[in-house]
Amino acid sequence: MFKLLKRLGGMEWLMLLASVGFIVVQVWLDLKLPDYMNEITSLLQTSNVLGTPLEMAKIWQNGGYMLACAVGGALSAVIVGFFSARIASSFSMSLRAEVFEKVESFSMEEMKRFSTPSLITRSTNDITQVQMVLAMGLQVMIKAPIMAIWAIVKILGKSWQWSVATAIAVVVLITTIAVVVLVTLPKFRKIQKQTDELNRITRENLQGSRVVRAYNAEGYQQEKFDEANTNLTKTNLFTNRTMAIMSPVMILIMSGLSLAIYWIGAFLINGSAMPAEQLQLFSDMVVFSSYAMQVVLAFMMLTIIFIMLPRATVSARRINEVLETKPTILDGKVESKTTLKGEVEFRNVGFKYPDADEYVLENISFTAKEGETVAFIGSTGSGKSTLINLIPRFYDATEGAVYVDGINVKEYTLYELNNKIGYIPQRAVMFSGTVKSNVSLGEKDGLKPSEEDIKKAIKVAQSTSFVEKMGGLEAKVERGGTNISGGQKQRLAIARAVARKPEIFIFDDSFSALDYKTDRKLRSVLKKETNKATCFIVAQRIGTIKDADKIIVLDEGKMVGMGTHEELMKNCKIYREIAYSQLSEEELA
Repeated sequence: MFKLLKRLGGMEWLMLLASVGFIVVQVWLDLKLPDYMNEITSLLQTSNVLGTPLEMAKIWQNGGYMLACAVGGALSAVIVGFFSARIASSFSMSLRAEVFEKVESFSMEEMKRFSTPSLITRSTNDITQVQMVLAMGLQVMIKAPIMAIWAIVKILGKSWQWSVATAIAVVVLITTIAVVVLVTLPKFRKIQKQTDELNRITRENLQGSRVVRAYNAEGYQQEKFDEANTNLTKTNLFTNRTMAIMSPVMILIMSGLSLAIYWIGAFLINGSAMPAEQLQLFSDMVVFSSYAMQVVLAFMMLTIIFIMLPRATVSARRINEVLETKPTILDGKVESKTTLKGEVEFRNVGFKYPDADEYVLENISFTAKEGETVAFIGSTGSGKSTLINLIPRFYDATEGAVYVDGINVKEYTLYELNNKIGYIPQRAVMFSGTVKSNVSLGEKDGLKPSEEDIKKAIKVAQSTSFVEKMGGLEAKVERGGTNISGGQKQRLAIARAVARKPEIFIFDDSFSALDYKTDRKLRSVLKKETNKATCFIVAQRIGTIKDADKIIVLDEGKMVGMGTHEELMKNCKIYREIAYSQLSEEELA
């Protein structure tokens, strides 16, 4: 938690210092009240015992001072509350931005390590827990120790019997708090993990709702949700019930301490023979009782924090895990333009995932020149998508190197490398917004595509017809593209890459949702539009790649063939098997 608070900004620290000042004023005013009460009590007792006239002027004067202290303390509390809320909201806002920016820098490796549901929980629920502690607890954490120490100093020397009673009450209080915190802290860690799990199941169910219904799997999903929900509920109930012990214990301690002070006071007064001494003891008892309650109240305020702090500590630790994670994909230094354009070379490339023992790719070597189309084909799991993901550095090669325009991709700044690439993933990703905002996503060299470029890209991607039916460029696209078909999403994703005018196109099985007629027509237009760009195509259909300048056949992460369609039909057994499984001899001829 304290590690996270180091991220407070300069203005927030100034407000925190101002809060400390107002808290000191508030505590001083609160602790002055018993002094004025003591004066009033002494005046009343002196008048009753000694028979002297009651000095009403002094009583009104002390009463006025008490009222001023109460009003001043209330105003100080309001100001401190304002500063605390401002600090908490400002800090949580900057923390959310920092977490979001950090997640944006993560590679696929870090994303898999944390998981999407967990990152969402950390960015929302965990930051909210920290914000609540700051808003409600900052003033208490500062006020309680100041009040406790100041009140203890005030009562020192009054009576050792009363001091012992107060010390016993404080020890019992601290022991209760420590036991509760030690019991609940592990449970709070469990709660956050169970919240992640509940979010994951809910997210999966919502995203796959059509599949769930189609397979009558509502019962299965309900069981999964019920199990996660029940586990979370049980853990929450345990922690809340444990925390609920605190309130009656606090009341018992306060009532017991008041009883002990008056009981001890009665014995002390009864044992004194002198009226003046009895008056002094009675006044001391009233004042001591007030100060002792302030001490206990200070520790009671801390219990509010101890109720919230364990969960917030777990949340802070989870946030720090994200903020302190070092991305594996780091920026290089090359920003300038290169003499080569669109050339990609794989030089003895091998790759394995960080948590895996076996290589996914082994000894991959080839060169793609400017304007060439290089296609990849192979069985499922042969490493096709993994291979092309090394070009935009979604992962870094474990062995060997990938060169773009003669420079190792690790030496480029990520911005400059991305400027060269138009990437279309297997699953087309659409963002909530409009057709225009989706096609013009991002920037290249600091500029966004013009409206003319967007319209041209949509035409190239064979999307003009359905975009016009939707309502044109300003037509609404729902989150994830739920209001358009899979083929339409793929075409808009292709239009997005075309509008970017990159040197290198990467089509990761980006034609799979298209019918053969649209596929053929789109590739024909694309070939004319991208004739100066280097194209990488991952595909399952022979018809999609047979016209490529170079076809690379992968099998279990190894290159088992490379050449044109005709060359591979003659020389590569695996390619022939794939070809004949899809097309007849007449179609291939």
